Amino acid sequence: MLHIPYLHNARVDEDFGVQTRLYELGSATLTADVVKPVLAAWKVSLDAFDDALKQSQKSLQTGMVEEADRKVDRLYSAMRKYMDAFCAHPTAEVAAEAVKVVAKRYGIEIEEREQTEEDVRRNNDRESMFALNGWVAEYFSKYLESNTEGRSIGYSYFAQKRGFTDATIRKFGLGFCSAKGDEMTKAALAAGYKEEFLLSTGLTLKRESDGRLYDRFRDRVMFPVHNISGRIVAFGGRTLRTDGKVAKYQNSPESEIYSKTRELYGLYFAKKAIQQQEYAIMVEGYTDVISMHQAGVENVVASSGTSLTQDQIRLLNRFTRNITIIYDGDSAGVKATLRGVDMILREGMNVRIVSLPPEHDPDSFARAHTADEVREYIHNREEDFLSFKAKMLLRDAGSDPIKRSAVIGDMVGSIAQIPDSIQRSVYIKDCAQTMNVDESVLISEVARRRNSHTGDRETDEFIRRQQSDIRREQAQQAVEVDVNRSLVAGSSIEALEYELVKYLLKSGHKSYEVLESRQVVEINIADEIFRSLEADQITFSVPVFNSMLQTYREHWLQLGVGVEVPAQYFVNHPDPEVCNMAVDILTSDDNYIPSEIWKQKEVHVESENEIFATGVPKAIMIYRSKIVDRMINAELERLRSSSLTEDEESECAMRIARLNKVKNALSKRSDRLIL
Repeated sequence: MLHIPYLHNARVDEDFGVQTRLYELGSATLTADVVKPVLAAWKVSLDAFDDALKQSQKSLQTGMVEEADRKVDRLYSAMRKYMDAFCAHPTAEVAAEAVKVVAKRYGIEIEEREQTEEDVRRNNDRESMFALNGWVAEYFSKYLESNTEGRSIGYSYFAQKRGFTDATIRKFGLGFCSAKGDEMTKAALAAGYKEEFLLSTGLTLKRESDGRLYDRFRDRVMFPVHNISGRIVAFGGRTLRTDGKVAKYQNSPESEIYSKTRELYGLYFAKKAIQQQEYAIMVEGYTDVISMHQAGVENVVASSGTSLTQDQIRLLNRFTRNITIIYDGDSAGVKATLRGVDMILREGMNVRIVSLPPEHDPDSFARAHTADEVREYIHNREEDFLSFKAKMLLRDAGSDPIKRSAVIGDMVGSIAQIPDSIQRSVYIKDCAQTMNVDESVLISEVARRRNSHTGDRETDEFIRRQQSDIRREQAQQAVEVDVNRSLVAGSSIEALEYELVKYLLKSGHKSYEVLESRQVVEINIADEIFRSLEADQITFSVPVFNSMLQTYREHWLQLGVGVEVPAQYFVNHPDPEVCNMAVDILTSDDNYIPSEIWKQKEVHVESENEIFATGVPKAIMIYRSKIVDRMINAELERLRSSSLTEDEESECAMRIARLNKVKNALSKRSDRLIL
């Protein structure tokens, strides 16, 4: 009975090579006439997943993302049942019928096709290679445990030098290959395994001079490499010689069942812990992974001594979006880490980095500490990639302006890899502060870098963002002037409209409590804003703010009071001005912090409720007062006109009087709010 444990755990799958692996599992169980339909059905479900993923990536709101995730979870739950049915029975006919039943339940059409002879041959060859690797792994393990040579050399190295327990050695299938040269090859041939598969897996080599077969991994301790489903696809062998004439590590070559760029050492043992802890630890080598596991830290994987690849990152992305890299403290380790970070960012994942004390690598650090100590160290020392990279590069650059400019360029290159525009915006702001560089300059440079591989659309987006930022800065400067000149409360009408839109986008679904007639009354923020504006029949004067107001009101009426209006309606708005302004508001870091408008009044705010109970009514009152001021000024301008008749002048004067009464009432209410 076959089992496919990773389907249920999978979260992200852009790597369509998984279809190939599922095809291989199926062909090992079913006859040719039912394999193809299953794979065709899998493709349909994979497409459905891809659509759900794209939808989640468009949303900025947790609720929307969670809904897309639930769709994905339901998909994989269905596919898990599908594949369980696929593999549950040794009889092909029974399995085929089970597949059809489950497929019908989930609306998947089955088209029956036969495998070609080449398909059958290829799959049989692969199964033979898997079987051979399994046998060889057991052979190396027994040789380590039982043979005098294996115990004196291999076991001594693992147990004494590395401190691995017998349980750890058995868990990872560690072993030893004899130094005699061809002992493993002879044993495999005697056990009935074919020479062609010994050669194709790279376990055995053949001399061109005399055609003699010999072991690739002779005189080495052995590390089996498991794929995500637990099958052994390759081996890594470490020499214990110290003369420097022999390569320290020898790895299996590329084969039909193994690609070193697509496998992560230890993932089979780590995937459950990664899901539970919601992040993965990335280290460099075999022993780093094993020592961490033995210490009790199991969410650890390694790139098997090779540079981190895009395929490996995508593989890990199925289980988590969060990666913490523990790097070796030498210069080569740092550079390799920085290269890997850019690739991780390109996949939309979150990266944090931990540097160990100079005297340690992950292997030695894990052996010297308990699991709790390791986790505590990681928690306290992990850094965001931006601060880590800036620190490392600036340390080397010193005060040299040319080198510092190169550092900024390097930082921009990393930020440009991030696919999500909101996340890029946040990092650009942080980088501008860290490097003391104008934000608009960074925006332009990031746009230029992304244009080199994403096209003009991305460039246009960033240019619009830059222009919006410049306009925002100018508007903020104007607001500061207004505040300094204001005698009552204010700010410009435009600034107050920005304030009200910000309340809607960030907190419109929330409520605050006030005391009215000795009773506590709960007031919804969006409801209060719209009620007040509609009472005076007010529309916003700034077109972009008015568009955002109308968009929010439209969806608010549909969703109901107290329901959050998803940000996607604004960041995906057809008007680019709305998109850019929404990004600015949503990425601002002033949540639950009083606006500068109110700081002029020295209002002390202690809680979210107090902020809203003070800030929202005050913003509305001051805004309405400003509107009344504008209306009064308009009437005064009319009075100055010589074209008015006596009756028109009288009516105008009466309107001014009424407006002044409204203004006085609003001023009193505003003063009470301020006090």
